[in-house]
Amino acid sequence: MTTMTDTSNAARFREFKMPDVGEGLTEAEILKWYVQPGDTVTDGQVVCEVETAKAAVELPIPFDGVVHELRFPEGTTVDVGQVIIAVDVAPGSGDATPAAEPAPAAQPEPEPEAPKGRQPVLVGYGVSESSTKRRARKGTAAAASAASAPAASAIQSEMNGHAAAVVVVPESRPLAKPPVRKLAKDLGIDLATVVPTGEGGIITREDVHAAAKPVPAQAPAPIAAPVATAPAPEAPAPAVVTTVGARETRIPVKGVRKAIAQAMVGSAFTAPHVTEFVTVDVTRTMKLVAELKEDKDMAGVRVNPLLIIAKALLVAIKRNPEVNAAWDEANQEIVQKHYVNLGIAAATPRGLIVPNIKDAHEQTLPQLAASLGELVSTAREGKTSPAAMAGGTVTITNVGVFGVDTGTPILNPGESAILAVGAIKLQPWVHKGKVKPRQVTTLALSFDHRLVDGELGSKVLADVAAILEQPKRLITWA
Repeated sequence: MTTMTDTSNAARFREFKMPDVGEGLTEAEILKWYVQPGDTVTDGQVVCEVETAKAAVELPIPFDGVVHELRFPEGTTVDVGQVIIAVDVAPGSGDATPAAEPAPAAQPEPEPEAPKGRQPVLVGYGVSESSTKRRARKGTAAAASAASAPAASAIQSEMNGHAAAVVVVPESRPLAKPPVRKLAKDLGIDLATVVPTGEGGIITREDVHAAAKPVPAQAPAPIAAPVATAPAPEAPAPAVVTTVGARETRIPVKGVRKAIAQAMVGSAFTAPHVTEFVTVDVTRTMKLVAELKEDKDMAGVRVNPLLIIAKALLVAIKRNPEVNAAWDEANQEIVQKHYVNLGIAAATPRGLIVPNIKDAHEQTLPQLAASLGELVSTAREGKTSPAAMAGGTVTITNVGVFGVDTGTPILNPGESAILAVGAIKLQPWVHKGKVKPRQVTTLALSFDHRLVDGELGSKVLADVAAILEQPKRLITWA
């Protein structure tokens, strides 16, 4: 009789787990709940906003019902696969308590709405089947195996940050970086069948190549070591800003800011940076910008100097395609890209992010203007998706908007070059043999010296400068 009640409860209450909203991300912070216990929710309704190491993302729930329980308060960092909300999908059918996790003797009810192995949360993202286990993070609820002890049910009164519910993390999406995923796709390899050897269970290029090789009959396939079951500590209380007297303020480093710090340190100490500078007269470019603002073909899009600079860089890359490349450390290869995903550094309240315009080299000037406008507005609203920040090849950072003349930008990880644009100022300049007031700016190009020699970097920078000085070259060189 007890078993029948438990099964009924399991069918009545459905749980929504934290999905993998990016390429192999392992955790996310709950920024804001849009619902509370007792609220009615419908399939596709956004129930919370979370922040990953890449961006803030809104999570829609994939079924209808009444919110029964929120498992974590705002400000808590939650591992991918942990239950974050329980929903009563059959309200009014009697009092019952949701089974947070099934007991060892009970079989979990299937969820027909959910495709096998994937959490139906965001298009293109989710938690898929894999033999890879995620490492338990220190300070959060640890991952436990399916044979672990039954989970304790968390109650709403524990939402003050001291909830101690134990959760079972389902088999997760294989961990791999975007280039590795592309390699696997090109070779026809299912990442779920690849045995990871990278730190933390990450699949490397070597793992994919190894999976693509025929395995000798006498050589048994390697077996991934099982992850030890660890006791689950209490969920951490939300991180808070701490003021020490009136002299110091301590701010926890997490989310986008943490990712920025790790990426910049990694880039600065792995890629040998070289930065070159050029000061250029952009008076004609500024005149072109003014003319384009009056052009009916550019109606409805924002026209500014950054648009012309972006187009100039794309033309310079077309003339010097070797600069658009990446360094494959694992295989000791230079990977030349035959496409340009143009990154634009954007300052947001959560920190610096670098979304990119996919296949920017194929866009006309009006299309590029529209893409830039959409990219900037989305970033300012904090709605940039992880996919929009993946796969960049080169980047532009416009420090001139802050009145800065120039700088030595650090490469976005995995990219070969980054162009910094300084403030455009009216300065005395020798023009046609006479000193005249002209619109002048300074450009700085940082590049990875493993990929780009000084000659190539100089040619790219010189081409950008030449186009900005004489914008008609956009026609003759394109």
